[in-house]
Amino acid sequence: MPEFFTEHQRMANFLAIDTSTDACSLALLRDGELSECHEIVPRQHSQRLFGMLRELLPHGRLREQGVDAVVYGEGPGSFTGLRVCASAVQGLCFAASLPAIPVSTLTAQAYTALREGLAGDGDLLLSTLDAQIGELYWSLCRVSGEHIELVEGPRVAPPHACAVGEASRELVVVGSGLVHREALPADLAARIGAAYPDLLPRARDLLPAAGRAWEAGRVLRADAVRPVYVRDEITWKKIPQQGRPD
Repeated sequence: MPEFFTEHQRMANFLAIDTSTDACSLALLRDGELSECHEIVPRQHSQRLFGMLRELLPHGRLREQGVDAVVYGEGPGSFTGLRVCASAVQGLCFAASLPAIPVSTLTAQAYTALREGLAGDGDLLLSTLDAQIGELYWSLCRVSGEHIELVEGPRVAPPHACAVGEASRELVVVGSGLVHREALPADLAARIGAAYPDLLPRARDLLPAAGRAWEAGRVLRADAVRPVYVRDEITWKKIPQQGRPD
């Protein structure tokens, strides 16, 4: 059971969704039990997402089945994947009158690394994603016990322009942004102590950060759900605006 619940609190139930990478990933935390669906399906998120949702919640009706909030990977990541996720979360939250909880994809990926034993307490962890256009997304995180603390980011930059803080510290680096490893500045490349390029975030690893947000009351209404692209020039249309001509 995730550590963010204590015995004296009613356990919150979350549906978590992440489609920001090649993985289509869903997780359901209900009454302390975790179930998940996780598939690597590049460019097929929209085809698989609701089928996977029916596997986790075959009777639909999220609120009636005890779900308290929908947690989602807000980005950065694949533009199409982020749109698919945000649209689905908006629809689910509107239909069930539920709040949403956004979690950075890069933070979730850092939690995946922690859960899989790739990083440990005190480590500095650089979570990366390939931005597909000669750039990478990154966040610098610190592992503090069972938590991931954000130090810097999320940011996007060409590999040669990545300037990551705490220059004297060795890094554990995870994620598809490592495809650009040879193009990183020499001083940054020299700090890489361990590298895991094949790691992808899983929806279950949105839950620790979501639990902390829930405890603090940091939730969104459905109409406030939006992707985080990091790039300033990308805009997102909410449901009432979608389908309208520009």
